Amino acid sequence: MSDTLMWEVRAVPGRREELLRWVEAAVTREADIYLGGEDRIVVIARGAERLPDPPEELLARPVHQWPFRHYRRVAGV
Repeated sequence: MSDTLMWEVRAVPGRREELLRWVEAAVTREADIYLGGEDRIVVIARGAERLPDPPEELLARPVHQWPFRHYRRVAGV
């Protein structure tokens, strides 16, 4: 059983802020949102099975998402 979802999407050039607002409204559980180059948005959501698909007109390519199961936390030196 997965307990964490990694969800990644790439916005149409110039529409990342609009897609980001959509993502913020769509996330209903605790999540971290990351911004990357090439208009990318990554969400790490705990306790989420899936996130809904955003409007297609905002996407440069389809959403990618992978479920993960937390293994353990390791403290760095």
